[in-house]
Amino acid sequence: MPDITMACSHAPESPLALLLRTAADVNGPSAIEQREDAETAAAYHAWAAYPRTIAQAVEPADWQGLSATDHGGRYFKPSAVAWLDGGLWLHHTLRITEHGAAADVLTLILPCACGRYTDITVDSEGRLLELLAEMTAAGGRSVHDETRGDCHCTSAVPRPDGLR
Repeated sequence: MPDITMACSHAPESPLALLLRTAADVNGPSAIEQREDAETAAAYHAWAAYPRTIAQAVEPADWQGLSATDHGGRYFKPSAVAWLDGGLWLHHTLRITEHGAAADVLTLILPCACGRYTDITVDSEGRLLELLAEMTAAGGRSVHDETRGDCHCTSAVPRPDGLR
């Protein structure tokens, strides 16, 4: 973001300078700050909530931060992704609860038995271990029964920038 306090002549500590700095802060963090914050939040969540699994397998530097974006009229909050291999990704973001608190949301994005991709919210280390056991039995893919109509997959492969 350009330094708008330099756009006109005024004293650095004047009321105008303070107002201009405040206006610059209202715009929120830069794209770089958003990506760095997303990476930090993802790494911390992995360390705090998944100490035996994700924290052991995914290094903090493996998280790739994504800044907020508007893609085709849909707004995506800053987030971070980590490539696991075999077509699997972890996606982390923060959502604001109805009480105004931030809540971590971790999603496993994986190939589905139908040939497309699906995502599953992972809310605990135990749930992650259950999913991994199911995937092992299904050859590294999500399992579902297409005849019951429970497939909620997308045909688009996740991209490194987090968009599909």
